[in-house]
Amino acid sequence: MANEFLISLYIIAVGMAFAGGATYFYQWVWKQEAVLRFDGANVFGTAAHLMMSFVCGPFIMLNMGWRRDSAGGLHMSQALLSAFIAFGWSFIIGLFVLYTYIGVLEL
Repeated sequence: MANEFLISLYIIAVGMAFAGGATYFYQWVWKQEAVLRFDGANVFGTAAHLMMSFVCGPFIMLNMGWRRDSAGGLHMSQALLSAFIAFGWSFIIGLFVLYTYIGVLEL
């Protein structure tokens, strides 16, 4: 039971690390903030924004939970909900990344 829990934490950590790195890479290359969006000038731009939102989504969602309101306060329920969604989402990203990594190495 403990081994499965540690493996799932490892997958979540890989997914969150990949999402964070991809988010900062996107912001560095395209010089704009990475946000969850699906708009674009054409079909390819829309597909690219959807892909960016899927890959960078956990990190963006985690940051969205820590935004303060107009009074300067932080809502604990908002932070917990965004963390719950972000870590669940990063598990899926981690599965894709590890699947690709193991497939490339042919283990």
